[in-house]
Amino acid sequence: MPREPETAYDETLGNKFIFVTGGVMSGLGKGITAASTGRLLANAGFDVTAVKIDPYLNVDAGTMNPFQHGEVYVLKDGGEVDLDLGNYERFLDVDMTSDHNVTTGKVYREVIEKERAGDYLGRTVQVIPHITDDIKRRIREVAEGSDVCLVEVGGTVGDIEGMPYLEALRQFAHEQDEEDILFVHVTLVPYSKNGEQKTKPTQHSVKELRSIGLQPDVLVGRCDDPLDSKTREKIALFCDVPTDAVFSNPDVEDIYRVPLVVEDEGLDEYVMSELDLAGRALPETERENDWRETVTREKDGAVSVAIVGKYGLEDAYISVHESLKHAGLEERVEVQRQWIHSEDLADGASGQLDGVGGVVVPGGFGSRGTEGKIEAIRYCRENGVPFLGLCLGFQMAVVEAARNLLGLEGAHSAELEPDTPAPVIDLLPEQKEKDDMGGTMRLGAHVTEIEAGTLAHELYDSSSCTERHRHRYEVNPEYIDDLEDAGVVFSGTSGNRMEILERPDHPYFLGTQYHPEFRSRPTRASPPFVGFVQAVVEQADLGDELTV
Repeated sequence: MPREPETAYDETLGNKFIFVTGGVMSGLGKGITAASTGRLLANAGFDVTAVKIDPYLNVDAGTMNPFQHGEVYVLKDGGEVDLDLGNYERFLDVDMTSDHNVTTGKVYREVIEKERAGDYLGRTVQVIPHITDDIKRRIREVAEGSDVCLVEVGGTVGDIEGMPYLEALRQFAHEQDEEDILFVHVTLVPYSKNGEQKTKPTQHSVKELRSIGLQPDVLVGRCDDPLDSKTREKIALFCDVPTDAVFSNPDVEDIYRVPLVVEDEGLDEYVMSELDLAGRALPETERENDWRETVTREKDGAVSVAIVGKYGLEDAYISVHESLKHAGLEERVEVQRQWIHSEDLADGASGQLDGVGGVVVPGGFGSRGTEGKIEAIRYCRENGVPFLGLCLGFQMAVVEAARNLLGLEGAHSAELEPDTPAPVIDLLPEQKEKDDMGGTMRLGAHVTEIEAGTLAHELYDSSSCTERHRHRYEVNPEYIDDLEDAGVVFSGTSGNRMEILERPDHPYFLGTQYHPEFRSRPTRASPPFVGFVQAVVEQADLGDELTV
């Protein structure tokens, strides 16, 4: 739920900044460490926001291949960003904008456009000061109106592409009051063959950081197990930080338990002390505790669901995975997620889908694997298996109904099969006048009107919902009457756009043109996912021995 007013921005504090860098290797979880710390600061009554710096030359993540880079996460303003922004939104329970994602492409484009416009009055344009000044400006603008701004620098210290950002942070610290800045460095602490925790990688990483003028205030060691006292003392001695500024972030069974680990380590209290926030924090008895109560909730059993997609990488569907976990937390069940490649289902779904409790068909672009998705949807419709279709999954449900219920042979999406004789998914008439492909992409948050008396209305308990979109083609209005005659109910609309479909004759058959997974939170699960997991549990009907 939205945070209470006591977490509102306190203008007497000014802006506090926590800069998070990573060493030794990428993918350590510095974003989760930062987001977990932010979660605890929010619990303590502070307004927290975040900036993710991605040192790639892309302006945004919109053109990136999910198979290589993971999910493209969509923000409320339509910004297409790195999946780490999704983690910040889920942990902090805030809605961010594209300004919260700083990329090298954005920065250099801005500086070059200013140079072309003559804004620099003939001066030579250089990395220092012009690029670094733009980086600092972006961070300060995002931080305005918040108590604490977390700034995560993507990549690893020493990467050449990250150097301008680290120099910008050095300058930033020089320009700010000392008590307003905290540098947190996350490193790997591996084991030797004899089981000893090794500190040398951390020492070298901090040495690299110090060589460019940055001294970490806090060190967080990522390790399989908590750091032992000797390891902490050795890191503190050789990295020139107090021993009580060295913290553990050991592996946990679920990322949503990391805030609990961070809290037990005392990292949040140390951060508040160093940033002169401790005296303004809420008393522990008054701090929000929904997170701990939710993520430690006892499970009554487990259910199994299949995610039928085309990208063989979990990160490509990370928000779907997390939304299923959120729904499981609310329903007190463990949702065991099984990946099934849609290309393997093209010749029939019964073999691989027999025994799963429900099927999710997520979004995607391109024609590869769509026949398998259509087969999975047919299987769910004919066998009463709970189904949730997201974006492309929604569109393929329309295609499946057109082919198998209306008898329209070759029916398809004109986006995927331009020569289809029955384009049940197509550009709307007014969109066909646009020549620019990007001009027809529908991105960001839009309102959907929901018909009373429908499953969607029951799920949202409202006559409307606001969800995020990332698509170009729509349900073709020419086929809507025939599809409804065949049992498809379009229960959610936005003008002449079909947004939600369902089948009243089915235990749970729901498709959404939008992406509800982008607004799901651990303490506020997405309604379509909650309804889906509820249906899977009800279908299992195994009483106290709930498992599938």
